[in-house]
Amino acid sequence: MAQFTALEVTQPLGEGWSQLLGLAFAFVLSGVIGLERELRQKAAGLRTYIVVGVGSALFVMVSKYGFLDMTRYGSAIHINPATMAAQIVSGVGFIGAGVIFVQRTSVRGLTTAASIWLVAAVGAAAGAELPILASVATAGYLLVTFALRPLVHLLPSLRTTRYTYRVTYIQRLGMLRELVEACLDRDFLLAELATLSAGRPAGPVFLAQEDESTVEVSLSVEGRGDPHRLQLQIAALPGVLACSRTDHSDE
Repeated sequence: MAQFTALEVTQPLGEGWSQLLGLAFAFVLSGVIGLERELRQKAAGLRTYIVVGVGSALFVMVSKYGFLDMTRYGSAIHINPATMAAQIVSGVGFIGAGVIFVQRTSVRGLTTAASIWLVAAVGAAAGAELPILASVATAGYLLVTFALRPLVHLLPSLRTTRYTYRVTYIQRLGMLRELVEACLDRDFLLAELATLSAGRPAGPVFLAQEDESTVEVSLSVEGRGDPHRLQLQIAALPGVLACSRTDHSDE
């Protein structure tokens, strides 16, 4: 009969400083990625990324070390250590799907969902005691988010982008036509036009006469033009009181 030492009974194989260091490493790397998302005020922030990263690392460690006592002493049971770790991918998919928002033709949150998927992989690599791979993956993520973002903005747009303008103006004949023409002049196509409200001025902020009515419309445009220049052109139209813009990106 095999003899068990006190160390074997009180401290199973795979539970020591090496594993604690792996969890701490997953915590730090996940926090770095989560901090970037937190600073950009995305749907998932610092806490979510750390929990996903550390949880993935723990699942890998449990899968790798948690069942060794069933095979150490000649047991006929065969354990596949990759089974539990493989479920991380499908499990994180549910979390990523929760931060993707689809509104008509626009999709938001894809980058956040992909980064959650990445941080799970980084945590799994840290849990599998592959610190170099985890560090390189984190560095690659930071390179994409910080270094490539300005470069992409310098390149000519290769696809159309959707923007929504919320415009408040004093009602007059031909105003809508001028708004549409302004969009066309700036290499945009009008995708959607909706009236949000119509009535008398709400207060002195609009500086309108008492006998004038105001109209608030939503203009959704698609194209490769400069959205800031279009916003300035709309705001400069006679009778326009306010103009705000919402960018529909995959961030």
